[in-house]
Amino acid sequence: MFSRNLLTSCRAPSKDVSCLRRALATEASLGSSTTASTAPPASSKRSTRPKITTAIILNRSPTLTRTPTPFERAYYAYQARIRRALHNPFPYEFYFKQGSLLETRFNIEEAEREQLAFGKDFTGEVVTNEKEEANKRAVAQLSQQEGEGEVIMSRTHEADIKKDTKSLDRKGARNLYLLLRVDQDGKQVWRFPQGGVEKGELLHQAAQRDLFAECGPHMDTWVVSRNPVGVSKSPAEATKDGQEDVTFFYKAHIMAGQVRPTQASVSDFAWLTKEEIESHVSKDYWESIKDMLSEH
Repeated sequence: MFSRNLLTSCRAPSKDVSCLRRALATEASLGSSTTASTAPPASSKRSTRPKITTAIILNRSPTLTRTPTPFERAYYAYQARIRRALHNPFPYEFYFKQGSLLETRFNIEEAEREQLAFGKDFTGEVVTNEKEEANKRAVAQLSQQEGEGEVIMSRTHEADIKKDTKSLDRKGARNLYLLLRVDQDGKQVWRFPQGGVEKGELLHQAAQRDLFAECGPHMDTWVVSRNPVGVSKSPAEATKDGQEDVTFFYKAHIMAGQVRPTQASVSDFAWLTKEEIESHVSKDYWESIKDMLSEH
């Protein structure tokens, strides 16, 4: 019975099915006509391949410990006073002979430490006489023989005073990054070392090669990873040749050496902190790289 009804329906299609077929045929024709009238030419469908470049964020790590903030200095001084107040008295009678030079030296240094921790009002002024003055002079001579009292080098380098941005010794407590001044489209701009990628070349290898190509081989550098730390894209409308630019940024460290530009397009270079970079580069370039740089 079911097969008979199925054959009958196949021989005599209903009006609804024919209407459905006409409707579908109408939509297909409209779609084809619309496609023919609005579809872009075949050449415009093919998007041009992006231009891939690599850039190196060459970093000189801090050479000095960070300067403590006022809050940190106050905290450390407060902790030192607490430790001094709670410490067990040192049994110096066991270690030093009574009336010896070392005992005198220890007493003088102990009094100075207590004055530093609690102030003069707590310990009172150190009573001195001719014998103690002689002991102090002897202690000073002993300290010189032991190499104590040496002058500590200043945290401010000569390059900081002269504002020499080409020196790797400046800003010892901060991270420094290498920036190049190059001729780009007839304008002098600051940017990181960068270049193109050859066929079959890995991106991190291209970044290392481009660094040496622009800055010379007189540096001992190390690319941190094969993976980029960031990527920047320039729309095709913003480029001169109408091709999208994609730049992969790689992090690297310098251990020794210095930059010696080898290309005529590189007119200058500088080792700058993050804040100094912002004032050198364009606004768009800064927005694309600021999150890749360390605050300190």
